[in-house]
Amino acid sequence: MRLTEFRRRLSVVFGEKYAASWAADVTLAELDGRTVNEALDAGVSAKQVWRAVCRSVEVPKGLQL
Repeated sequence: MRLTEFRRRLSVVFGEKYAASWAADVTLAELDGRTVNEALDAGVSAKQVWRAVCRSVEVPKGLQL
């Protein structure tokens, strides 16, 4: 998954304004207690991060992998 597609999906799920804040502020245990941004910066693939997001919140089926 490309990072642009990841960001688009995040915006669909959380809304354009809240998505950036959520990615920067919410830590996920599945990402070793890191935020989405921290995990991506550490080299975790966008696909793996997206799957963690999907498991942590209710993501519409059409957006899941």
